[in-house]
Amino acid sequence: MHILLTNDDGIYAEGIYALYLQLKKLGKVTVVAPASERSSIGHAITLAHPIWHKEVRRKGLAFGTSISGTPADCVKFAVGVLLKKKPDIVVSGINLGHNDGCSIFYSGTVAGAREGALMGIPSLAVSLATFTNPDYSYSAKIGAKITRLIMKEKLPKGTFLNVNVPNKKASQIKGIKITRQGLLPIHGTFRKRKDPGQREYYWMTGKMLVRKKDNVIDSNALNNGYVTVTPIQSDQTNHAFLKKLEDWDI
Repeated sequence: MHILLTNDDGIYAEGIYALYLQLKKLGKVTVVAPASERSSIGHAITLAHPIWHKEVRRKGLAFGTSISGTPADCVKFAVGVLLKKKPDIVVSGINLGHNDGCSIFYSGTVAGAREGALMGIPSLAVSLATFTNPDYSYSAKIGAKITRLIMKEKLPKGTFLNVNVPNKKASQIKGIKITRQGLLPIHGTFRKRKDPGQREYYWMTGKMLVRKKDNVIDSNALNNGYVTVTPIQSDQTNHAFLKKLEDWDI
């Protein structure tokens, strides 16, 4: 098995290294990740600037290739430049912070997996639901387990898996839920502040979702202590509405 590993927190992030240690037990791992953090960049690609690349070592050993681009760039660059043929699977993560609900539209980590799916490569994104004191040990094992299952069971073309893991010990995890994506808006609050020159500026933020019992939704299940696995399709066409739209006098 040949695994392409990327992320959006950068090639020196602890999450990608923890996942690398688990994935290399399954097969060959090629790491191509941003040179620095590119969080919340979505599915951006680099067109107006050159893409620089550099070989990176971690703990004294060859680790992978950093590039000056985005997570989506990383997958494109790996397939188009570095590799002789497509990898068997693309894994993106482990992201510091959850990527459930509407976060998938903004997440660079999710975009890395989506780019793989767009190229016809089975893919998954893995995120850890915390921004403080992360423990990647369990999420790395879950990522490797689902990687192995994807290669065994296969995925529909254009579909990838979005995995979110609570920042808890394995014994504290309630289980694994197959969920659908939540759609509640996030990051809709602006805090007004002043800089040292007394000029007003705004900082975008948001509130955590309220815990609800409906564990069919990824955000709810994650908040309630479950690992969530959500199948995401690249085709965002509303097929059920297509025929009705054709009847409009456009």
